[in-house]
Amino acid sequence: MGISERKLRQQEEIRAKIIEQSWSIIEEEGWNALSIRRIADAIEYSVPVIYKHFENKEAIQEHFTKEGFIELTNCMRLAEMNSTDNTERIRMIANSYWEFAAQRTEHYRIMFGLGIPTCDTINSVAEMKQTSDIMFQAIQDLVNEQKKQQVDIYLKLKTFWSMLHGFISIELLSNRVIQSAPTPVFIDAIESFMFTLIYKK
Repeated sequence: MGISERKLRQQEEIRAKIIEQSWSIIEEEGWNALSIRRIADAIEYSVPVIYKHFENKEAIQEHFTKEGFIELTNCMRLAEMNSTDNTERIRMIANSYWEFAAQRTEHYRIMFGLGIPTCDTINSVAEMKQTSDIMFQAIQDLVNEQKKQQVDIYLKLKTFWSMLHGFISIELLSNRVIQSAPTPVFIDAIESFMFTLIYKK
């Protein structure tokens, strides 16, 4: 292995250590406890070394946000594979959203620390757009199946995502841990959303 390859591998190893230690601090003490100094002390490197890999704490947040949306998208895609029709597809996507938040709660807190991202943000971040596109397509396919031409799919997407996030936010405000199974109120809201898509003129 040449000198340049060795240096590159060392840099990759340092970056991996930064990410690993950052996540350890977040899981144990929460996002507010994370700082560049804490990371540097934990991995026994100087602060400038950390800045070489991440410009600031927000850059680390961006890393975990993108990572979280990739995982959320994968959960939704897997859920879609297990659905039998378009209504079941939306139901399964909603349930996978809940399950992701329950299993990766700290990730979810970081991803949605400022609420649902704006349309401009979603369109500029590929990982977010993939998540959005799955929900959008599922809603559009159900609407097309019902032969409804006047439905604003973007409005329905925003309603759907706001509803999902709203219920998770309530859980996060009420409990440190989100229960593994969706609540009856959450399930009823999803059913009502689909009923509106299918039957409302």
